[in-house]
Amino acid sequence: MQEYERKQLLAKVEREGATVGADIPERIAVQGEEIDLQEFVFEIKRRETIPSGERDRVETAKKNLRRERLQRKQRLEDGDADVSYEEGERLVEAIVGIDRALNALENLSPTDLEREEERQEMQDRKRWMNFLKKALGQKDASGGRTNR
Repeated sequence: MQEYERKQLLAKVEREGATVGADIPERIAVQGEEIDLQEFVFEIKRRETIPSGERDRVETAKKNLRRERLQRKQRLEDGDADVSYEEGERLVEAIVGIDRALNALENLSPTDLEREEERQEMQDRKRWMNFLKKALGQKDASGGRTNR
């Protein structure tokens, strides 16, 4: 593959809207293991929330997909690698498909609504306590006394 062809293929990978209209690959080898990527993503997206047991599986899948994407992109970037233009096009298609799958998995509805609600309640309580301490003239969060 010529250097200008390599640069064109890399530009396709890095293009901002590269995943628009791209398909998630049905099957893909990730870290040496064949997985039904499209089925996995659709199965996870169908659920309103992800159960805690599945959350670890999703996070592991995302980590493995990122690693696989990086390896494929490095293979494409490597000027010394013996990669034909046709193989480069297949790499770009796979990378964009992985990006599409990652986008779908990253944009899931909040995975744990209860945890998010608890976090917001804790922040509300903290703000309320700080307000009460200031209003009552007690020490504020910085350790100094506040004036009434």
